[in-house]
Amino acid sequence: MEHEPIVLDTTGADIQGESARIRARGPVAVVELPGGVPAWSATDAAVLKSLLADPRVSKDPRQHWTSFINGEITEAWPLLPWVAVDNMFTAYGADHRRLRKLVSPAFTHRRTAALRPRIEEITENLLNALAATLPGESVDLRAGFAYPVPIQVITEMMGVPEHLGASLHKCVDGFFDTSFTPEQAQANYLEMYRLISELVAYRRETPGDDVTSVLIATRDEDGSQLVEKELVDTLMLVINAGHETTVNLLDQAIVALLTHPEQRADVVEGRVPWSDVVEETLRYEAPVAHLPLRYAVDDIDVGDIRIPKGDAILASYAGAGRDPKLHGPTADQFDVHRTNKDHLSFGHGAHHCIGAPLARLEATIALPALFARFPGLRLAVDPSELQPVGSFVSNGHRQLPVFLGE
Repeated sequence: MEHEPIVLDTTGADIQGESARIRARGPVAVVELPGGVPAWSATDAAVLKSLLADPRVSKDPRQHWTSFINGEITEAWPLLPWVAVDNMFTAYGADHRRLRKLVSPAFTHRRTAALRPRIEEITENLLNALAATLPGESVDLRAGFAYPVPIQVITEMMGVPEHLGASLHKCVDGFFDTSFTPEQAQANYLEMYRLISELVAYRRETPGDDVTSVLIATRDEDGSQLVEKELVDTLMLVINAGHETTVNLLDQAIVALLTHPEQRADVVEGRVPWSDVVEETLRYEAPVAHLPLRYAVDDIDVGDIRIPKGDAILASYAGAGRDPKLHGPTADQFDVHRTNKDHLSFGHGAHHCIGAPLARLEATIALPALFARFPGLRLAVDPSELQPVGSFVSNGHRQLPVFLGE
């Protein structure tokens, strides 16, 4: 029996309920993206993992997405910035290997580990600011903690000068807002491109020990560098991905612990490591719910379903994280004691997130510091009143109101 595609809610009002409805249709199912664009959503964890590592799956729309090649995807499509950039996010095969090799020096283990003292300092400064809240007043922990930790880390890491910071932060927020009109999305993309081009120009004049300067100077073995558009698009990718995912990870972990007091006690009292909180949060509420897009290079059979060559594929991490085939009947429950916390929230295969170690480092520093500083931390509203951000890509809350003390 043929089904009408499930039309994805661009406001992200019920990401997990929607993921369950997609999963009920099978390991892959057709969904409708904004603008009536169809894609195959993969919510089965084993199938998604296989597709992410399959050389027959590309991220390059110019080579492998029939609708893009035929001109059906125009500048009016609100998700165009997700697919039309020139960086390792949309590269395939040898081109992807070349770009990742050029970007990798900026994300070495040494460079990431060296950020620990600065992350601790940023966290401490934010906690001190929160501590000035008057007794009985609520604060928004997303705006006051979950957001500024990673955005400050990534902007400093990228060498973003102060005069560009606020405007760039606004563009990052807009990039993930899938409820934008096509005109808003296009305007936001152009403004972000302008700001990052300005960042590149600034760091060419005043190089430092930052990722932008490293990427400007890095050459491949044959002497080649990132060309200008690749450089700007790569920086756009790193800034966007390096910020939003960690904001949502912190946001969702805080909510999960505040709504599971017994598990919170086990963690705070040292019976469960904070790394388990991070991994279970990544599984339970993937920070990126659906990631646009991949494309079938050839016909791909998934059981008795065929994904035709040239069709788009949506990596549905939120659905895969709660796959009952992998996590059993308790897949929809947050449980830091869970033995198997496997997830695909940082991707898999050639496109595995290059910044995953940084996100984990930030979370395992910021979360224990927050709960140690404010042992009486509690939600200021009923959990049902928390509103999702306006996106089917980004999985977090608009605000996270809490009381810091008893």
